[in-house]
Amino acid sequence: MKVLIMSVNLRASWVHSLKEKRMIVRSITQKLKNKFNISVNEIENQDLHQSIVIGISGICASSSQADSTVENIINFIELNTDAELVNVEKDIIVFKFL
Repeated sequence: MKVLIMSVNLRASWVHSLKEKRMIVRSITQKLKNKFNISVNEIENQDLHQSIVIGISGICASSSQADSTVENIINFIELNTDAELVNVEKDIIVFKFL
């Protein structure tokens, strides 16, 4: 079993209020949850208007599935929001049951 953990940093330079930012975050997180069946939430910079940091976690059966999921999530975010993708950090944790 592999646990996928990601942090996605986005910049929305046109956003001028926290209300606008919340609408963008809510939209992209709900779309990601529905499409990929993963856990998604804003994890940092909640009080900064133009900075969005989204945390993502999910369980995959194999490393190749985890890598494919990461690529699909990044492509999905790029296609479904006007925010600029600044940085993506990922980690895949391997669990072995005895």
